[in-house]
Amino acid sequence: MRHQDIPLDTVLDIYTRVLRIRRFEEEVGRLFRQGQLPGFVHLYIGEEAVAAGVCAALTVDDTIISTHRGHGHVIAKGGDIKRMMAELFGKATGYCKGKGGSMHIADFDIGMLGAIGIVGGGLPIAVGAGLSAWYTGSDRVSVCFFGDGAANEGSFHESLNLASTLTLPVVFVCENNQYGEFTPAANAMNITDIADRAAGYGIPGVVADGADAFEMYRVATAAVERARGGDGPTLIEAKTHRRGSHAEGEEAFLGGQTYRDEAETAAAQAKDPLRLLHTYVSENNLLPADLLETLDFETTQLVAEAVEAARNSPDPEIESLYEDLWV
Repeated sequence: MRHQDIPLDTVLDIYTRVLRIRRFEEEVGRLFRQGQLPGFVHLYIGEEAVAAGVCAALTVDDTIISTHRGHGHVIAKGGDIKRMMAELFGKATGYCKGKGGSMHIADFDIGMLGAIGIVGGGLPIAVGAGLSAWYTGSDRVSVCFFGDGAANEGSFHESLNLASTLTLPVVFVCENNQYGEFTPAANAMNITDIADRAAGYGIPGVVADGADAFEMYRVATAAVERARGGDGPTLIEAKTHRRGSHAEGEEAFLGGQTYRDEAETAAAQAKDPLRLLHTYVSENNLLPADLLETLDFETTQLVAEAVEAARNSPDPEIESLYEDLWV
């Protein structure tokens, strides 16, 4: 981890994004375990540095597409935590009026085109956004977040092929957290680095440390500048870890079985993005201790207020079941 080429205001910005994601996800995990949230939730804990670093390199006009594990991407792009929490509670004040839930949050005003629950489903949409920018002469860049499992889908190859052929302003960010649900990535592909696949499409492929928010920012900035400058797409592979389950509560349907050994789990814990970032900015005197404490307190309060607001929000009306439909 190094900061020398990153302005201090950007250091603070990145730290704030990582912290907000972590505190939000910790609370969501607690609420789910208490049975207060409907549906499934897929937490982003352990991967915060990827979204924070990448989104810090974007403008509000740039667009992103997310996945079933999308809370961190929304927050990193500037999403409203209160509207997010209300959506997770299934309330009418949520981003999707309580009808989308955890895996389908979108906010076009900040360039968040949506979280896609289908593995690999966001890749063609991101390319479509890039094609739109190219066709209209906009300098807008499209970023697609997806996992290692999606890199084995046909949509991955089709999307990279079209984006590279048309030299579209798209940045593909593969969050390789080592598992497609419960299957180790090593059991599903015969390569070590997914980024190597970029060569087949004549575009740059970059491997980055997904626990290092500054490295993610640096790599993303170069890819975004390349795309905005008309030089086409880049494939970034962020080597990362999800600290917890594929989905919260998975133990109930795994029947007590485990698919990760203790050593691997310990290694993931050791590469905690927030702890690494906090230690680095503290030891290098980049951000004063009182500021870090204040940020943590304010963020915790913000999340608590979001929970309270969600609990006090109305449920969707029965009549709204027939609204917002594509027919």
